[in-house]
Amino acid sequence: MEYYFSKTITDSFENAIQKVTKALKSEGFGILTEIDLKATLKKKLDVDFYKYTILGACNPQFAYKALVTEDKIGFMLLCNIIVQEKVAGQIEVSAVDPAASMQAIKNDKLTKIATEISDRLKKVIEQL
Repeated sequence: MEYYFSKTITDSFENAIQKVTKALKSEGFGILTEIDLKATLKKKLDVDFYKYTILGACNPQFAYKALVTEDKIGFMLLCNIIVQEKVAGQIEVSAVDPAASMQAIKNDKLTKIATEISDRLKKVIEQL
């Protein structure tokens, strides 16, 4: 089983992040964190890396359902979306598959919630 959904689009990096943010919003997600890995690696290790941003997305309704179902699920709550540009103008957008991530937790109710979230994240990737 794959642990992510992915799609490559032709666009600028900045536009791709805006499109991802808009698509996430349409599925009830907000961005809680945004990590510019290129800048972080330059600052911490003085290495040059391609554009790579990690967006930590959360759907509050599903987060609440998951927490009520499994109180330690906070370890895995943010749905990470990766936006990366290895080749100029070719932006790969990948979203974690929560259903794959949750397989380690033996809780049928949580599996159902994770599947619903996965369906929404698939829609986000398909919208791009």
